Amino acid sequence: MRKYAIGAVVSGTLAVSALAAPSASAATPDLSFSDAVVNSGKAIVVGTSGVVNVPVRFTLVHPVGVVLNNMSDNLVTEGSANIAGIALYRGRTVAKAMNEMEPDEAPKCTPTTTTATTVTESCTEVIALAPEDYLYEAADAGTWKVAGFYGHVSLGNDDDGNHVSFDYGYDMWGIPGTAQVKRAAKLSVNAGPEPVKKGGTLTVKGALTRADWNTGTYTGFKGWPAALQFKAKGATAYKTVKTVTSGTAGALSTTVKATTDGTYRYTFAGTTTTGTATATGDYIDVK
Repeated sequence: MRKYAIGAVVSGTLAVSALAAPSASAATPDLSFSDAVVNSGKAIVVGTSGVVNVPVRFTLVHPVGVVLNNMSDNLVTEGSANIAGIALYRGRTVAKAMNEMEPDEAPKCTPTTTTATTVTESCTEVIALAPEDYLYEAADAGTWKVAGFYGHVSLGNDDDGNHVSFDYGYDMWGIPGTAQVKRAAKLSVNAGPEPVKKGGTLTVKGALTRADWNTGTYTGFKGWPAALQFKAKGATAYKTVKTVTSGTAGALSTTVKATTDGTYRYTFAGTTTTGTATATGDYIDVK
């Protein structure tokens, strides 16, 4: 899906933009993007609903005199806007991108160095990642690449409001950098019987599930190890008891010997495409 940031400028400022067809791009300034860091270098873990705000920081170099990221109400006050920022895309190249995501608001940039011909700026932006807008299938989990983009839009109309002209241009360049997008995982746990006699057998059940962006639900994650952990009453840390492999529909089940009061939980270390998960502990009273 191509949800252009510059498109948000148009749709948010001028409802009649849909009446005009895009024309050829205006001249693109000489821009350089570098040092892009997405989500502070951490994986982006996304569930089936809600918005994950992904911070991005980068360096932008542009010619002196070029005004960028002047999005706020600019179409109303001046009739044009120029946006430059960072996008994420999935695919071998930007020309063959299968999916991409961008910020809805213009990046915020602060000049750090100015020469006779160029301005270097330190910039930040936020990509508001709603799964229903950007993530549609299991293949969207994995490594995304980084690109720099430039968008230009201008609007003109006559005094009586009976004519409107609309010019829109967009450029994107692949640059060094990657980001890892993962499906959120969930774990549950239920130990019983409760209470249990000391020396008796406890059955600890649970389920490992993960986000399915295609259906918008959490579905079972079969064939993956989850650690069963126990924290005795009064202790400060959990200790791993054993490892259990998830079965059909992500089901987890094992037995342990009841020795003392305490809390059981399952934890999952995650994979390259699925985030980590920890169940809320289940406290067991041993009689």
